[in-house]
Amino acid sequence: MALSIGIVGLPNVGKSTLFTALTRKAVLAANYPFATIEPNVGIVPVPDSRLQKLADIVNPQAVLPAAVEFVDIAGLVKGANEGEGLGNQFLANIRETDAIAEVVRYFADENVIHVDGRIDPQGDVETIRTELILADLGTIDRAWSRTEKEAKRDKDAAAKLEVMRKLQEWMNEGHRAAKLDLSDEERGLVRDLHLLTMKPMLYVANIDEDDIGKEIAPIDGQIPVPICAKIEAEMAELEAEELEEYLDMSGLEEPGLNALIRQAYSLLGLQSYFTAGEVEVRAWTIPVGAKAPQAAAVIHTDFERGFIKAEVVGYDDYIAAGGESGAKAAGKFRIEGKEYVVSDGDVIHFRFNV
Repeated sequence: MALSIGIVGLPNVGKSTLFTALTRKAVLAANYPFATIEPNVGIVPVPDSRLQKLADIVNPQAVLPAAVEFVDIAGLVKGANEGEGLGNQFLANIRETDAIAEVVRYFADENVIHVDGRIDPQGDVETIRTELILADLGTIDRAWSRTEKEAKRDKDAAAKLEVMRKLQEWMNEGHRAAKLDLSDEERGLVRDLHLLTMKPMLYVANIDEDDIGKEIAPIDGQIPVPICAKIEAEMAELEAEELEEYLDMSGLEEPGLNALIRQAYSLLGLQSYFTAGEVEVRAWTIPVGAKAPQAAAVIHTDFERGFIKAEVVGYDDYIAAGGESGAKAAGKFRIEGKEYVVSDGDVIHFRFNV
């Protein structure tokens, strides 16, 4: 399962600059609202140093990291839910992403105008929250009549209508849908609505270079990921050796991308396992708590359907033993069945028959 993240924010907060840095893909980053007319989509490899260590042992033909898809849309403004600034057109492009990352402007630059004429991170967050909530209320309104008709003859539709009513009341009070206390079953009933405020939300603080390392106040109960988009853009142009030197000089431990993806994985409850062979060493993304057949399904649905067993070695054991044969000799090689819960970093070979 590839993780997909929609990037939102007001105009001129640094979204397109950050997107360019994250994806190393040149997009227009202009000093005026709506510089991004079409959504930009970029696929980014998930940084994981364990892959190369596995590859050093296996010597595969290819090394394939897990991937994250970033979707950058035009800046939102007040009234976006009603089409102001072409907002509705762009919101549709992120309805099916797994999460939303909001870029919030903390940097001060008189040469880059703020759409509201002032730097106010909390105010910007409230503006975006309001627009997303209003867009979701519009989605519910459009689905209401159809669902109401279906509810007369379908119990599931009746239950769905009741959840929609709860959400409508809740969001009319200014709350994100995700904050409403719903059961998993209730959430499942409205999943097809693809409500924007039901998605997990990440906050990215686009800070000044001088503010690197400074504490940032929580937004909506979580600490924003601090990123200086300007520095990230500069780092994106560097080769590996130059990047290492730049990080040392800047006092940074890693590029902001790493922290952003880590927080996204944590927020969504995701982890990685590996397959390692002569053809490729590869990372696969699965939910924390996934059992072996579920993990096999991300490779191919046939692997889950015809699952027989999983041959498993923990990452640390695999590295310490110098590979599969060493792990077998050390007694670290295990045969697991359908109930095995995969751990982060497991090196797995699946046996199946269809």
